[in-house]
Parts: sequence; C-alpha cells; structure tokens
Amino acid sequence: MAEIINMPRLSDTMEEGVVAKWIKKVGDTVAEGDILAEIETDKATMEFESFNEGVLLHIGIQEGESALVDTLLAIIGEEGEDISALLSGTSTPDVTDASDEISEDVPSKETAEAAKPSEQYTIPEGVEVIKMPRLSDTMEEGTVATWNKKVGDTVSEGDILAEIETDKATMEFESFYAGTLLYIGINEGESAPVDSLLAIIGNKDVDVDALVAAAQNQPIAAPENPPAQEAPKVEVAKDSQPKVVEPAAALTVEKPVNEGRLKASPLAKKLAKEKGINLQNVIGTGDHGRIVKKDIESYTPSQGGVSSAPFVPSGQEQFEEIPNSQMRKVIAKRLSESKFTAPHYYLSVEFDMDNSIAFRQQYNTLPDTKVSFNDIVVKACALALKQHPQVNSQWFDDRMQLNHHVHIGVAVAVPDGLVVPVVRFADEQTLPQIGTQVKDYAVRARDKKLTPAEMERSTFTVSNLGMFGIDEFTSIINQPNSAILSVGSIVQKPVVKDGKIVVGNTMKLTLACDHRTVDGATGAQFLQTLKGFIENPLTMVV
Repeated sequence: MAEIINMPRLSDTMEEGVVAKWIKKVGDTVAEGDILAEIETDKATMEFESFNEGVLLHIGIQEGESALVDTLLAIIGEEGEDISALLSGTSTPDVTDASDEISEDVPSKETAEAAKPSEQYTIPEGVEVIKMPRLSDTMEEGTVATWNKKVGDTVSEGDILAEIETDKATMEFESFYAGTLLYIGINEGESAPVDSLLAIIGNKDVDVDALVAAAQNQPIAAPENPPAQEAPKVEVAKDSQPKVVEPAAALTVEKPVNEGRLKASPLAKKLAKEKGINLQNVIGTGDHGRIVKKDIESYTPSQGGVSSAPFVPSGQEQFEEIPNSQMRKVIAKRLSESKFTAPHYYLSVEFDMDNSIAFRQQYNTLPDTKVSFNDIVVKACALALKQHPQVNSQWFDDRMQLNHHVHIGVAVAVPDGLVVPVVRFADEQTLPQIGTQVKDYAVRARDKKLTPAEMERSTFTVSNLGMFGIDEFTSIINQPNSAILSVGSIVQKPVVKDGKIVVGNTMKLTLACDHRTVDGATGAQFLQTLKGFIENPLTMVV
C-alpha cells in the first residue's frame, strides 16, 4: 500500500525545508534506510532517509523548491500502484487527473514541463543567482537597508553588496562572486523572505529577463501589452516618508498625486522628512517619476491639492504610519507566541537592599572597579539557578531540558525595540567581569553591532526597568526559557526592623514562570535562594 512521505521537521526551529538534492528519482526502488534526499533546514543541509520500502512513485517538491513542514514530499508504494486518490487531496502542481491511470513510473514530458517551467531556460555558466541569505538562526525575512552596488557596477569577490536588516541586527552582506551586477530583486527598504531573489551577477551580454524568470521559477514569455485604460504604476519604497493625514472637513486637503508605489532618492527623502513634506503629494521629475532633490525644494502645498477652506484651525488631527522594522516584527511574533502558548504566572517579592547598597559602595572603592545593582542581580540569579535547575529549564514540544550551565540573557532597550544579549556561564564570572560584559553589550546593541551568536542560547532572562523609576512590572517569558525576572527600582521608604519603624531601602522583583515546567513552589524556592544572595551579597564573593 502506498505511503505518503511529508516534509520532515529536522530541527527544533525548522518551519520549512528546501530539497537541495534528490538521491532517488521516480521509478527507483527504495529500501528502508536508503537516503531519499538532501534537505536544507534553517540550520544545516541534512540527509533524509526512508523508513519505508517500495518504489518511488511521486515527487512532490522539486530540487531547489521550498515547502512548509508536513507538506507532501513523496509517495512510496508498489510498482504500478494507482496513487491518484492520494494526489487528489493535495495542491501539488504536478498532480495528475484522478481519472488517469498511472501507467508509467516517469512523468510525461508535458507534465514535467508544466511542473517545472523554469527548465525552459538554462542559466548560463558564469552567472550567479543570489538569494536573500539567512543571517541568524531565527531570521525568516530580511530588509535591504542599503545597496552598496547598483545595476551595471562591477562586483569583485569580497565586495559588500548590501546592508541587510535581520530580526536582530543590520549586517553587511558580501559577494562570493565576481562579475557585473545585472539585476536587483529587492529594493532598499523592502522586505522579503529568506531565499527570495536578491540579485543576479554575471556577464553583461546575457538575457536578464530570462534569468529573472528562471531564478523565480516562472514561465518565460514575452510581456503582454497592458490594457490601454490602465495607468502606469509608480513604485513606492517601503521606507517612504510616514503619511500625515489632515482633517477630513473644512480644511485645505491635499490629494496624493502619487498612487501605488513611489520612488525617491535618499536625499529627497531626507529633505522631505526635515521639511515635513508628504512624499505621496510630490510629483517626481526624475527617471521613471523618481522624486529628486529639486522636486522637494520646489514643492508647494498647492501642488496637487485643492483648497476647500480659507483658513486652517489651530487644532489638526495628524498621525504617522511607520513601517514595522524586522526587529519589531520578530518581537511581536515571538512575544505573542510566548504569551498565548505558555501558561504564565507571576511571583512578586520585596527585598531589603540596605546590605547591597553598603556592599556596592565598598566594592566600588577598589581600583578600576565599578559594579551596578543590575550586575549584583545577574550574579545572584546565576548562583540561585545552579541550585534550582528546574527554573533554568527550557520547554520543547517533545521534551523538557534541564540546563546545568547558566547563560543569562540581559534585556537591552534599543531604538527599534529590544534585544537580549547573553552572559554565558554567568555563575563562573566575577561581578566586574559581568559588569564589563553587560556594558559592552549595551553599547554595541544600540549601534546594531551585536552578532547573532551573542544573542542566542540563553537559559534565563533578566529585565531591569529600575533605572527608569519603575517600581514593579511583569515581563513575557523569552521562550524556550521557563522564566524571566523583572527588576524594579530601589525605593527608600519606612520599614519595620526589630519592632521599630525606620527608613529602609527596598526593591521589588517579579518572577514570570511557565507553569508547564516551573510549579509555584519551585518558583518560590528559587526566590528564597535569590533573596539570600541579594540581601547578603558577601555570600556571592566568598
């Protein structure tokens, strides 16, 4: 009986895979344990072996194509077996009609050509198709921040082609090929999924249109003449000036003269931003309607607008539409997944900080030494986690992982959102070492100079808003971690000590826990241990 083989999940973060190479072809005999194909995941290219035996009757994903996990990959069965019923429930492009008898093991020429139209054109030797690279383990799409080369430029191996914004940083992308930049597939400010067509490098005398069609796996045909009544479309870069919306009634309202997509030079965008001009209201005089510097300098509000009132009242409704950055998109996705999949609960405590204040003042009298309260909290967490590995755990769909090493993520605010660089083996580091590392991370995070490796593999996270005067707050767990600690400010207030009301210093901390891995009593015991370290900081250094 025929067996359906789906795209496997070959890593814990894999969402889709690319068939790098088929080892077997339709009609081949497959034995259990044979390598069917090489599949490229988000982390590596891996061999995928068959757990079934029979004849390979159908291939659902061609070489070079990508598909989501659990998509139909292949069908294995007996030679000559009718699989039309299995195919009828799929959306695979080369599915045959259910009424047809599959009498041959190899698809017909017509079927093959329909399934792989890009094979009508062979990419010439010396021409390289560049795809959007995966520059971090969690990257799903990238934004081209800047092109350092333009179409027609000569590219040498090692030249920086572009700066690409990932979900974690903006990184330089260098060319591994030499030639002429023939085509740019993603404009500055535009976003595209990993493996989208980014650029083509090769010889000047090749047919670029055919190359693009082949690279995008599209049929190559002469472009059709557009309908006479259809107006030409103008491109609009995604990073265009945020749109200011004026009041709808009794005001001078400008109708955007540019509909659809729009082009503007970087200098024009800069000037428009400084002058508060909406680029959608500007008529471009450059090539293909591109807005250039002189268009901004000569722009007047009446250009393209209609005056409907003799005055403008002092109160105006305005707003900005700001395109979401890659970082903001990923923060939204990851935190939403965490909040709505992990059952959060919160434990709040208030610590006496008098001893920590005295300890820090004395410790910082040492030459070339300056530690912060945040450094004390990170060190205390690291030591407490060693005693409570359940809080230092991680949840996966098929298992729970108890970590005996301590890698603490420290949340750092940056203009686009939040990044979490990781202090590795924090329990083994001294307070000055932790302080130096965290300061370095904070500076480079704001300059977008952190590497993806420096933001991976945390086992616990600390988020501190005390420096902003926040007394108490809760955080969302940074999955797959099981917990995150929210640290508030140190507050001076009346407290009771030895039966007397005195002035004391306290700090509130809130532990967010994933109930799938950390029970309430376990979280409470961790906080008791943490309290012991923070209220008696000498125990951390002796």
